[in-house]
Amino acid sequence: MTFSALADPTRRAILARLALGEASVSELAEPFDMSLVAVSKHLKVLENAGLVSKGRQAQWRPCRLEAGPLRGVDDWLDTYRRFWSESLDRLEAYAATLKPRRNEDEGKK
Repeated sequence: MTFSALADPTRRAILARLALGEASVSELAEPFDMSLVAVSKHLKVLENAGLVSKGRQAQWRPCRLEAGPLRGVDDWLDTYRRFWSESLDRLEAYAATLKPRRNEDEGKK
């Protein structure tokens, strides 16, 4: 459920905003060209995925980020992070072998 919630760019932007601190639905809706109802639907998806919770402080219902489910995403991405890191290390090593050859070729001109 976490990945499907993160698939939408609006929901990712909402999470990025909530990473800065609590916000109301109307505060979260400000940067988007959509109704409060549409933003509330996005928040419901994020709530169902466990990524957002709503508190209650008198008339204010602040939304807050619940980062726990993101640990699973980070664990999953870690496998691919290692793959890309190793691939880039190999590319860097290969590029380093090309540099001396290039210098030799330039010396022949």
